[in-house]
Amino acid sequence: MDPAWRSRYEVARGLAAEAAQLARRYFDADVTVDWKQDASPVTVADREAELLLRTGLLRHFPDDGFLGEEYGEKPGSTGFRWIIDPIDGTRSFVRGIPLWGTLVGLEFRGEPIAGVVELPALGQTFCALRGDGAFRNDRRLRVSEVSCLSEATFFYTGLRYFDTAGQVPTLLRVARQAQNPRGFGDVYGFMLVAQGAGEFMLEHGVHVWDIAAVLPIIEEAGGRLTDWTGQRTVLRPDVLASNGRLHDDVLRLIRPTAGG
Repeated sequence: MDPAWRSRYEVARGLAAEAAQLARRYFDADVTVDWKQDASPVTVADREAELLLRTGLLRHFPDDGFLGEEYGEKPGSTGFRWIIDPIDGTRSFVRGIPLWGTLVGLEFRGEPIAGVVELPALGQTFCALRGDGAFRNDRRLRVSEVSCLSEATFFYTGLRYFDTAGQVPTLLRVARQAQNPRGFGDVYGFMLVAQGAGEFMLEHGVHVWDIAAVLPIIEEAGGRLTDWTGQRTVLRPDVLASNGRLHDDVLRLIRPTAGG
């Protein structure tokens, strides 16, 4: 294992836990919600958690790049870039719903190599380093072995995102073929796929900071993550994460409207 990868991964795990606990202090409390131009919510918890991560990571690795949802991008010169979402699931966060997380992704020369996902309201930490496996707390993760779509449980965040993209027919087409569609959204749905609690997560409307930490965890758990055309990327708004066994079956259902 490259020591530069390992050292960054260990630092990321510590700082992600610290940032998540900072955010948790504001959870289920009377916190003021501001609304950004894209109609998404933001709170003091988002801003403070991202500043903690930005300050801490760049203190340890000052020449690395950094991209955060709230404070933008800083170029780097090492080939490493941190991609941060301080609170993924802010809509849940501000309503007292515990399905939100702090996400820290790391890429090297454009390749996602590590991810840490803290779900502090649930007491769960998901993490993965390329070649080292994926874990929930101390438990090694493995995706499910279900290979029949009619037996599959799948996750999505909500109808609004599909409706905005004109993709509600896609969601319904997939839902009619699967056994159990469940609206466990945002990062939580992806982590359910990684731990084998469901077979795939279908999303539209995501950003790179929503997915950069997720891809290494899904892949190290034995799964697959692509856009709706089957391309392995974290740069598209359309994403499918699965146990791998059902991935092509789902792609065949969604490809007629992929790329919206």
